[in-house]
Amino acid sequence: MANIMLCDDALFMRSAIRKMVEEAKHSVVCEVGTGVEAVEKYSQVKPDIVLMDITMPDMDGIEATKRIIDIDPNAKIIIVSAMGQMEMVIKAITAGAKDFVVKPIEGDKLQFCIRKYM
Repeated sequence: MANIMLCDDALFMRSAIRKMVEEAKHSVVCEVGTGVEAVEKYSQVKPDIVLMDITMPDMDGIEATKRIIDIDPNAKIIIVSAMGQMEMVIKAITAGAKDFVVKPIEGDKLQFCIRKYM
């Protein structure tokens, strides 16, 4: 079982992802709505995996990923975004993300990614 932090500015999306995560028998240890909150909370909750959106207020998910990797180079961040263009995927991976899941999310794909990094 993985302890997961959800980072998405849309409450409905966090709720949908939470449901998928919990159905897969993992635990959501923290939910945040901005990149700034993601960076601040990461050190406090020390999740096994971070599921990070790209488009968020205050700081986007790419910058938040970079800052979390600066704090913990072993952080396991999976970007979950509707912005699935190759350029964005490359930016995410270059920032330190381990994987990229395109919205709308398929539960099987998300579960596969979580298992892959546990």
